[in-house]
Amino acid sequence: MKATMRNAMLAAGAMVLAATTAGATPSTIFEGEVPVPFVVNGTMFPAGRYMVQRESSSVLLIRGEKKNHAAAFIETLRDSGFDPGGAQPTLVLKEVEGKYQLTGVWESSSEGWDIVREYR
Repeated sequence: MKATMRNAMLAAGAMVLAATTAGATPSTIFEGEVPVPFVVNGTMFPAGRYMVQRESSSVLLIRGEKKNHAAAFIETLRDSGFDPGGAQPTLVLKEVEGKYQLTGVWESSSEGWDIVREYR
């Protein structure tokens, strides 16, 4: 029970911690700190500052900022409904086999993307 609550709190913190939009780049959906390491397309990304940009209607680019050089293109499907981070841009992380997986990206309270991927 305690481990489940801790994991839920870590995931919630990762989703909303320091998320801001970047007004200078219209294609930027998320810019902020991710406090835990996470997996994208089978590759481990370290905790740190990230930017997510829209490359096309179904492809997003996630890349680290400052000295973090991690980057990946992500195939997605449009999602609508309820942003787990409220009105803030959000990265959605799900714990799978002891590692956090990036499962979604939300731009606003009702517009987001689900990551197209099978988790191992």
